[in-house]
Amino acid sequence: MKHYKISAYSTALFSTWINVEELGLLVDVGDGLTAGLLQKTGKIKHVFVTHPDRDHLNGLPQFIQLNSRAGFPQIFYPRDSGSFPAMESFLHKFDPHIKGSLWTGIEDGSSVEIKKNIIVKALRNEHVQCPVGVHKSLSYKVYEVKNKLKREFLTLSPNEIKAVIQDKGRTHITERVETNIISFSGDTPVDDYSKWDNSEILIHEATFLNHEGDNQIEARGNKHSRLDEVLKMVKEINIKKLILNHFSSRYSKEEIDNAVRKQIKELGIQIPVYLIYPGEIKRDILSSKAINA
Repeated sequence: MKHYKISAYSTALFSTWINVEELGLLVDVGDGLTAGLLQKTGKIKHVFVTHPDRDHLNGLPQFIQLNSRAGFPQIFYPRDSGSFPAMESFLHKFDPHIKGSLWTGIEDGSSVEIKKNIIVKALRNEHVQCPVGVHKSLSYKVYEVKNKLKREFLTLSPNEIKAVIQDKGRTHITERVETNIISFSGDTPVDDYSKWDNSEILIHEATFLNHEGDNQIEARGNKHSRLDEVLKMVKEINIKKLILNHFSSRYSKEEIDNAVRKQIKELGIQIPVYLIYPGEIKRDILSSKAINA
Protein backbone atom coordinates (compact mmCIF):
# COMPACT_ATOMS: atom_id res chain seq x y z
CA MET A 1 0.00 0.00 0.00
CA LYS A 2 1.39 3.37 -1.02
CA HIS A 3 2.18 5.90 1.72
CA TYR A 4 0.12 9.08 1.51
CA LYS A 5 1.09 12.26 3.34
CA ILE A 6 -2.20 13.17 5.02
CA SER A 7 -2.34 16.31 7.16
CA ALA A 8 -5.44 17.51 8.94
CA TYR A 9 -7.16 19.61 11.55
CA SER A 10 -10.52 18.53 12.88
CA THR A 11 -12.42 19.77 15.91
CA ALA A 12 -16.21 19.39 16.01
CA LEU A 13 -18.09 22.71 15.70
CA PHE A 14 -14.89 24.69 15.01
CA SER A 15 -13.00 23.56 11.92
CA THR A 16 -12.20 20.54 9.77
CA TRP A 17 -9.88 20.16 6.78
CA ILE A 18 -7.99 17.13 5.44
CA ASN A 19 -5.23 17.38 2.83
CA VAL A 20 -3.70 14.51 0.84
CA GLU A 21 -0.56 16.11 -0.51
CA GLU A 22 0.35 13.61 -3.26
CA LEU A 23 -3.12 13.84 -4.79
CA GLY A 24 -3.51 17.63 -4.64
CA LEU A 25 -6.73 16.82 -2.78
CA LEU A 26 -8.53 18.67 -0.01
CA VAL A 27 -11.65 17.45 1.78
CA ASP A 28 -13.45 20.24 3.66
CA VAL A 29 -12.09 23.76 4.11
CA GLY A 30 -12.47 24.84 7.72
CA ASP A 31 -10.86 27.90 9.31
CA GLY A 32 -7.08 27.86 9.59
CA LEU A 33 -6.40 25.85 6.45
CA THR A 34 -4.16 28.41 4.75
CA ALA A 35 -2.33 29.27 7.97
CA GLY A 36 -1.86 25.57 8.66
CA LEU A 37 -0.52 24.61 5.24
CA LEU A 38 0.92 27.96 4.06
CA GLN A 39 2.43 27.61 0.54
CA LYS A 40 1.34 23.98 0.31
CA THR A 41 -2.22 25.12 -0.37
CA GLY A 42 -1.00 26.09 -3.84
CA LYS A 43 -0.62 22.39 -4.66
CA ILE A 44 -4.32 21.74 -4.05
CA LYS A 45 -6.28 21.40 -7.29
CA HIS A 46 -9.44 19.61 -6.18
CA VAL A 47 -11.60 20.43 -3.16
CA PHE A 48 -14.51 18.26 -2.02
CA VAL A 49 -16.74 19.77 0.66
CA THR A 50 -18.91 17.32 2.58
CA HIS A 51 -21.71 19.68 3.70
CA PRO A 52 -22.49 23.36 4.30
CA ASP A 53 -21.83 23.64 8.05
CA ARG A 54 -19.57 26.63 8.64
CA ASP A 55 -16.84 24.64 10.37
CA HIS A 56 -16.36 22.75 7.09
CA LEU A 57 -16.36 25.65 4.62
CA ASN A 58 -15.35 28.89 6.36
CA GLY A 59 -11.78 28.62 5.09
CA LEU A 60 -12.88 28.76 1.44
CA PRO A 61 -12.72 32.55 0.92
CA GLN A 62 -9.05 32.88 1.85
CA PHE A 63 -8.05 29.62 0.19
CA ILE A 64 -9.61 30.70 -3.11
CA GLN A 65 -8.27 34.25 -2.83
CA LEU A 66 -4.72 32.92 -2.51
CA ASN A 67 -4.87 30.07 -5.00
CA SER A 68 -7.25 30.84 -7.86
CA ARG A 69 -5.90 30.42 -11.38
CA ALA A 70 -7.45 29.47 -14.70
CA GLY A 71 -9.53 26.33 -14.13
CA PHE A 72 -8.42 25.77 -10.54
CA PRO A 73 -9.12 25.08 -7.81
CA GLN A 74 -12.06 22.88 -8.73
CA ILE A 75 -14.60 22.85 -5.90
CA PHE A 76 -17.19 20.09 -5.55
CA TYR A 77 -20.10 20.24 -3.13
CA PRO A 78 -23.49 18.59 -2.43
CA ARG A 79 -25.71 19.60 -5.34
CA ASP A 80 -28.71 20.81 -3.35
CA SER A 81 -26.86 22.95 -0.81
CA GLY A 82 -27.72 26.54 -1.66
CA SER A 83 -24.89 27.87 0.52
CA PHE A 84 -22.30 27.12 -2.13
CA PRO A 85 -23.79 29.01 -5.11
CA ALA A 86 -24.44 31.91 -2.72
CA MET A 87 -20.82 31.88 -1.56
CA GLU A 88 -19.54 31.60 -5.13
CA SER A 89 -21.64 34.60 -6.21
CA PHE A 90 -20.48 36.69 -3.26
CA LEU A 91 -16.80 35.83 -3.70
CA HIS A 92 -16.84 36.65 -7.41
CA LYS A 93 -18.01 40.13 -6.46
CA PHE A 94 -15.75 40.48 -3.44
CA ASP A 95 -12.60 39.14 -5.15
CA PRO A 96 -13.20 39.42 -8.93
CA HIS A 97 -9.81 37.90 -9.77
CA ILE A 98 -10.87 34.50 -8.38
CA LYS A 99 -13.17 33.71 -11.31
CA GLY A 100 -10.77 31.04 -12.51
CA SER A 101 -12.04 28.72 -9.80
CA LEU A 102 -14.70 26.21 -10.83
CA TRP A 103 -17.66 25.24 -8.63
CA THR A 104 -19.67 22.09 -9.31
CA GLY A 105 -22.60 20.56 -7.44
CA ILE A 106 -22.48 16.75 -7.35
CA GLU A 107 -24.67 13.97 -6.01
CA ASP A 108 -24.63 10.41 -4.75
CA GLY A 109 -22.79 8.30 -7.32
CA SER A 110 -20.95 11.18 -9.00
CA SER A 111 -17.40 10.34 -10.08
CA VAL A 112 -14.61 12.89 -10.65
CA GLU A 113 -11.17 12.16 -12.11
CA ILE A 114 -8.58 14.19 -10.19
CA LYS A 115 -5.43 12.64 -11.64
CA LYS A 116 -4.65 9.99 -14.21
CA ASN A 117 -6.07 6.73 -12.84
CA ILE A 118 -7.35 8.44 -9.65
CA ILE A 119 -11.07 9.14 -9.20
CA VAL A 120 -13.21 10.43 -6.34
CA LYS A 121 -16.73 9.07 -5.90
CA ALA A 122 -19.44 10.77 -3.84
CA LEU A 123 -21.94 8.91 -1.71
CA ARG A 124 -24.88 10.15 0.30
CA ASN A 125 -24.73 10.19 4.08
CA GLU A 126 -27.37 11.00 6.68
CA HIS A 127 -25.73 13.88 8.57
CA VAL A 128 -28.28 16.34 7.18
CA GLN A 129 -31.78 14.92 7.15
CA CYS A 130 -33.40 15.33 3.73
CA PRO A 131 -35.53 13.28 1.32
CA VAL A 132 -33.98 10.63 -0.90
CA GLY A 133 -32.86 12.29 -4.11
CA VAL A 134 -31.91 15.52 -2.32
CA HIS A 135 -28.18 15.90 -1.70
CA LYS A 136 -27.02 18.11 1.16
CA SER A 137 -24.31 15.98 2.80
CA LEU A 138 -21.82 13.68 1.11
CA SER A 139 -19.00 11.30 1.94
CA TYR A 140 -16.15 10.69 -0.50
CA LYS A 141 -14.10 7.67 -1.59
CA VAL A 142 -10.86 7.84 -3.56
CA TYR A 143 -10.10 5.02 -6.01
CA GLU A 144 -7.02 4.02 -7.94
CA VAL A 145 -8.08 2.64 -11.34
CA LYS A 146 -6.09 0.09 -13.32
CA ASN A 147 -6.77 -2.07 -16.35
CA LYS A 148 -5.54 -5.59 -15.66
CA LEU A 149 -5.26 -8.62 -17.88
CA LYS A 150 -8.22 -10.97 -17.46
CA ARG A 151 -7.42 -14.25 -15.75
CA GLU A 152 -8.09 -16.40 -18.81
CA PHE A 153 -5.34 -14.59 -20.73
CA LEU A 154 -2.61 -14.72 -18.06
CA THR A 155 -0.91 -17.78 -19.61
CA LEU A 156 -0.58 -16.25 -23.06
CA SER A 157 2.80 -15.15 -24.39
CA PRO A 158 3.40 -11.48 -25.25
CA ASN A 159 3.04 -12.27 -28.94
CA GLU A 160 -0.23 -14.12 -28.36
CA ILE A 161 -1.58 -11.21 -26.31
CA LYS A 162 -0.58 -8.81 -29.08
CA ALA A 163 -2.41 -10.94 -31.61
CA VAL A 164 -5.62 -10.98 -29.54
CA ILE A 165 -5.45 -7.21 -29.11
CA GLN A 166 -5.04 -6.73 -32.87
CA ASP A 167 -7.96 -9.07 -33.55
CA LYS A 168 -10.47 -8.10 -30.86
CA GLY A 169 -9.14 -4.95 -29.17
CA ARG A 170 -7.50 -4.31 -25.84
CA THR A 171 -10.79 -4.09 -23.95
CA HIS A 172 -11.45 -7.75 -24.83
CA ILE A 173 -8.55 -8.98 -22.70
CA THR A 174 -8.48 -6.43 -19.86
CA GLU A 175 -10.81 -5.54 -17.03
CA ARG A 176 -11.13 -2.36 -15.01
CA VAL A 177 -10.10 -2.75 -11.37
CA GLU A 178 -10.87 -0.02 -8.82
CA THR A 179 -9.04 -0.03 -5.48
CA ASN A 180 -10.51 2.14 -2.71
CA ILE A 181 -7.35 3.76 -1.37
CA ILE A 182 -8.85 6.43 0.94
CA SER A 183 -12.37 7.00 2.30
CA PHE A 184 -13.66 10.15 4.02
CA SER A 185 -16.83 9.75 6.05
CA GLY A 186 -17.47 13.45 6.61
CA ASP A 187 -19.97 14.14 9.39
CA THR A 188 -22.31 11.16 9.49
CA PRO A 189 -23.97 8.62 11.74
CA VAL A 190 -22.78 5.03 11.46
CA ASP A 191 -25.26 3.17 9.29
CA ASP A 192 -24.33 0.92 6.39
CA TYR A 193 -21.08 -0.90 7.18
CA SER A 194 -20.60 -1.88 3.54
CA LYS A 195 -19.92 1.76 2.60
CA TRP A 196 -16.42 1.48 4.02
CA ASP A 197 -15.61 -2.19 3.52
CA ASN A 198 -12.32 -2.75 1.67
CA SER A 199 -11.05 0.81 2.20
CA GLU A 200 -7.28 0.82 2.52
CA ILE A 201 -7.43 3.97 4.67
CA LEU A 202 -10.65 5.04 6.39
CA ILE A 203 -10.91 8.55 7.86
CA HIS A 204 -14.03 8.50 10.00
CA GLU A 205 -15.54 10.99 12.40
CA ALA A 206 -16.02 10.05 16.06
CA THR A 207 -17.52 13.23 17.48
CA PHE A 208 -18.71 11.70 20.73
CA LEU A 209 -17.26 9.27 23.20
CA ASN A 210 -19.79 6.84 24.65
CA HIS A 211 -21.49 9.42 26.89
CA GLU A 212 -25.23 9.45 27.34
CA GLY A 213 -26.92 12.30 25.51
CA ASP A 214 -23.84 13.38 23.53
CA ASN A 215 -25.44 12.68 20.17
CA GLN A 216 -28.29 15.07 21.00
CA ILE A 217 -26.00 18.09 21.26
CA GLU A 218 -26.91 19.67 17.90
CA ALA A 219 -30.19 21.56 18.08
CA ARG A 220 -30.73 21.24 14.32
CA GLY A 221 -30.77 17.47 14.60
CA ASN A 222 -27.74 16.84 12.37
CA LYS A 223 -26.39 13.38 13.11
CA HIS A 224 -22.87 12.36 14.13
CA SER A 225 -21.03 9.18 15.08
CA ARG A 226 -20.04 7.82 18.48
CA LEU A 227 -16.65 6.24 19.04
CA ASP A 228 -18.05 2.88 20.13
CA GLU A 229 -20.26 2.67 17.02
CA VAL A 230 -17.34 3.42 14.70
CA LEU A 231 -15.01 0.86 16.27
CA LYS A 232 -17.70 -1.84 16.30
CA MET A 233 -18.15 -1.24 12.58
CA VAL A 234 -14.40 -1.32 11.93
CA LYS A 235 -14.19 -4.66 13.68
CA GLU A 236 -16.66 -6.12 11.17
CA ILE A 237 -15.20 -4.79 7.91
CA ASN A 238 -11.95 -5.05 6.00
CA ILE A 239 -9.79 -1.92 6.21
CA LYS A 240 -6.04 -1.53 6.64
CA LYS A 241 -5.68 1.74 8.55
CA LEU A 242 -8.12 3.91 10.53
CA ILE A 243 -7.89 7.64 11.23
CA LEU A 244 -10.40 9.03 13.74
CA ASN A 245 -11.26 12.72 13.60
CA HIS A 246 -13.86 15.37 14.51
CA PHE A 247 -13.80 14.72 18.27
CA SER A 248 -15.73 17.18 20.39
CA SER A 249 -13.58 19.78 22.12
CA ARG A 250 -15.22 18.86 25.42
CA TYR A 251 -12.82 15.88 25.62
CA SER A 252 -9.16 16.04 26.65
CA LYS A 253 -6.46 14.04 24.85
CA GLU A 254 -6.26 11.78 27.89
CA GLU A 255 -10.00 11.08 27.82
CA ILE A 256 -9.88 10.31 24.11
CA ASP A 257 -6.80 8.09 24.43
CA ASN A 258 -8.28 6.14 27.32
CA ALA A 259 -11.61 5.60 25.57
CA VAL A 260 -10.00 4.54 22.28
CA ARG A 261 -7.50 2.18 23.91
CA LYS A 262 -10.19 0.60 26.07
CA GLN A 263 -12.50 -0.13 23.16
CA ILE A 264 -9.70 -1.28 20.85
CA LYS A 265 -8.69 -3.81 23.50
CA GLU A 266 -12.25 -4.97 24.16
CA LEU A 267 -12.96 -5.43 20.45
CA GLY A 268 -9.57 -6.92 19.61
CA ILE A 269 -8.89 -4.46 16.78
CA GLN A 270 -5.51 -5.21 15.17
CA ILE A 271 -5.19 -2.56 12.45
CA PRO A 272 -3.30 0.68 13.28
CA VAL A 273 -5.54 3.47 14.59
CA TYR A 274 -4.48 7.13 14.40
CA LEU A 275 -6.11 10.09 16.15
CA ILE A 276 -6.59 13.76 15.23
CA TYR A 277 -7.00 15.51 18.57
CA PRO A 278 -9.19 18.58 19.08
CA GLY A 279 -7.30 21.83 18.59
CA GLU A 280 -4.22 20.26 16.98
CA ILE A 281 -2.92 20.11 13.43
CA LYS A 282 -1.68 16.59 12.69
CA ARG A 283 0.91 16.48 9.91
CA ASP A 284 1.74 13.38 7.89
CA ILE A 285 -0.56 11.37 10.12
CA LEU A 286 0.45 7.94 8.88
CA SER A 287 4.09 8.56 9.78
CA SER A 288 3.14 9.10 13.42
CA LYS A 289 2.75 6.36 16.01
CA ALA A 290 -0.62 4.63 16.07
CA ILE A 291 -2.51 4.75 19.38
CA ASN A 292 -2.38 0.94 19.53
CA ALA A 293 1.20 0.46 18.30
